[in-house]
Amino acid sequence: MVMEPILEVRDLHTSFLTSNGEVQAVRGVSFDVEKGKTLGIVGESGSGKSVTSLSILQLLGVTGKVTAGSIRLGGEELTTKSRKEMRAIRGERIAMIFQDPMTSLNPLIPLGDQVGEMLWEHHRKMSKEERREKVLELFRMVRIPEPEKRMKSYPHEFSGGMRQRVMIAMALACRPDLLIADEPTTALDVSIQDQILKLMRSLQKEMGMSIMFITHDLGVVAELCDRVAVMYGGLIMEEADIIDIFQRPMHPYTLGLMASIPDMNQDKGKLLQPIPGSPPDMIHPPKGCPFAPRCPYAMRICTEEMPPCVATGETRRSMCWLLDPEAPAEGNPLKQRKEGIA
Repeated sequence: MVMEPILEVRDLHTSFLTSNGEVQAVRGVSFDVEKGKTLGIVGESGSGKSVTSLSILQLLGVTGKVTAGSIRLGGEELTTKSRKEMRAIRGERIAMIFQDPMTSLNPLIPLGDQVGEMLWEHHRKMSKEERREKVLELFRMVRIPEPEKRMKSYPHEFSGGMRQRVMIAMALACRPDLLIADEPTTALDVSIQDQILKLMRSLQKEMGMSIMFITHDLGVVAELCDRVAVMYGGLIMEEADIIDIFQRPMHPYTLGLMASIPDMNQDKGKLLQPIPGSPPDMIHPPKGCPFAPRCPYAMRICTEEMPPCVATGETRRSMCWLLDPEAPAEGNPLKQRKEGIA
């Protein structure tokens, strides 16, 4: 059963104006985030994942601009909001956890005060003592030991994992409807990463919030997400439920990502298969499929025309010429997968 979405993004285009030209970072992205669910957005660096999230929050800076499309939060259009209106929405209804907490936290202000600042921004009538108690509650919620003492600590006195817990506490201060997490575990070791993921799952279940999780790590996606959107070249190449994407990927880029990650069941001597080549130049994006130069199954039409978005199941889609009805069946892994042969 498809639930009502909390976030609806339709045909989103975002560009950055540089001295070298217009960087077309996002080129027509559409997706939903359902209430209480987690959508994972995966892809290589430069695929448009983070720019998509910054477009939603209108944090693109002076050179960035949403040039087309619609972003609706709970049915309310965000692209027409003023800076002041977005400032009221950020933190209150949508919150974000950034990749590196050390660069997101002020090194000169105690951590308790930094979390309390979020409460002060959105709840001015809350007294100083009420804010203190709320911050203590948030520190306990994210499992920070000795919260009374730790509130007075500075960022350099915390480990990477503990700083990320502070960022989560700050993001959850106003109990937002949607939490955007932009690679929040990338800089952490595996054991701390596991703790953060378990914490996020627990808090999501407790608060009933939706999560948009941005990462390049398919292992993290498998552990946390309900659905996955695979991005490349500013486009969504494939979107499907988490089980479908791992059991039967339906795009050559997704197949390449799968082949480049370790498999605990494979032979120890078997080498990983990296995707050859480099991502496209987004100042001069290709007119056809952006993955065509790196795709082992590319045909002439792939470099000449943008591929169609094909429904490959009731709740999944893929953007590839190999799924076109007129595409050859011989040597076509996607048609074989769609028909259940492979």
